[in-house]
Amino acid sequence: MSKRIIAEIREQLEKNKQEGLYKNERVIVSPQEAEIEVSSGERVLNFCANNYLGLSNHPEIIETARKAMDRWGYGLSSVRFICGTMEIHKELERKISEFLTVEDTLLYAACFDANSGVFEPLLGEESAIISDQLNHASVIDGIRLCKAKRFRYSHSDMAELEKCLQDSQAAKHRIIATDGVFSMDGDLAKLPEICALAEQYDALVLVDDSHATGYIGKTGRGTPEYFGLEGKIDLITTTFGKALGGAMGGCTAGRKEIIEMLRQTSRPYLFSNSLAPSIVGGTLKALEILTESTDLQDKVMENAKYFREKMSEAGFNLIPGETAIVPVMLYDEPKAMEMADLMLKEGIYVIGFVYPVVPRGRARIRVQLSAAHEREQIDQAVSAFIKVGKKLKVI
Repeated sequence: MSKRIIAEIREQLEKNKQEGLYKNERVIVSPQEAEIEVSSGERVLNFCANNYLGLSNHPEIIETARKAMDRWGYGLSSVRFICGTMEIHKELERKISEFLTVEDTLLYAACFDANSGVFEPLLGEESAIISDQLNHASVIDGIRLCKAKRFRYSHSDMAELEKCLQDSQAAKHRIIATDGVFSMDGDLAKLPEICALAEQYDALVLVDDSHATGYIGKTGRGTPEYFGLEGKIDLITTTFGKALGGAMGGCTAGRKEIIEMLRQTSRPYLFSNSLAPSIVGGTLKALEILTESTDLQDKVMENAKYFREKMSEAGFNLIPGETAIVPVMLYDEPKAMEMADLMLKEGIYVIGFVYPVVPRGRARIRVQLSAAHEREQIDQAVSAFIKVGKKLKVI
């Protein structure tokens, strides 16, 4: 064992703690809901899960997942092209394609895998990828695995995006990659402008819609629906681990020729076990629930709007947005971590987001609303924020 590297790791970990950058993992001992139990035995209100529609512990989803496991078994012990493709995998791919208004869909173990495996099979050294500065880490890592030339534009800066398109015109193929909803700031990509530039300069468009699928848009079909661009986005990557039941799994959806090529060459698809039957069954039920009514989508958006209004009235600095992600900006790493700890003592489970999850000097508490939250629970959270905010001289 190298003693030197162990010593360096210990030193870096201690430095992270001193700078307020060390991320402690809290332990919960109950299912994921609006109210959860932590390991100390306390019941607290959860305002930091991606459980946008409140489906993470939905009884119908649990029952359907159980039935799928009874019918199809616990796992596949194989990848898709060997002997890991079941009828329910094809059914979910059809249902997702129908839901997202695309031609075909490819399932992955997670959206991280979908993003890791989408660029390298399609684009070689003679091609180019143009990426928003604030894209999710999985998009960034997927781009790193590809030999295509890389261009990056400042967040949602359409003039800079156009310059990247102009500077890359010699490339054989080009793709613009963007989050649909940016996970840290909660803002929406400027998809109409992006699509217009892509058409003008003959580029593909990829949207990671993980923080949008299920609740953004009139019927929860994500940012393409929100902007009236259904069927006009070349590739959509998204997750089943947030609004669609909250377990795991993801997909790439889009043009049939591209999906067919990915099915033949995408490494995370070819070399990872097939998605477990229980996850597939539960995700199918989640899609069924949210296509029967828009009540859950409407409620989470109403909750987010109400929380924003109350927090703004209290004097907190919020990043403007129209999603269920509400960043409470603190700009100070140790203060963000301290605030999260004090909020927990007030019965509110939130997390401080600090570097490297966000840039240095952009520390925050990222609050996420859910359809599972009731109005009195939101009021309780706001009251706790005000109490702690005054104590820390944030407001």
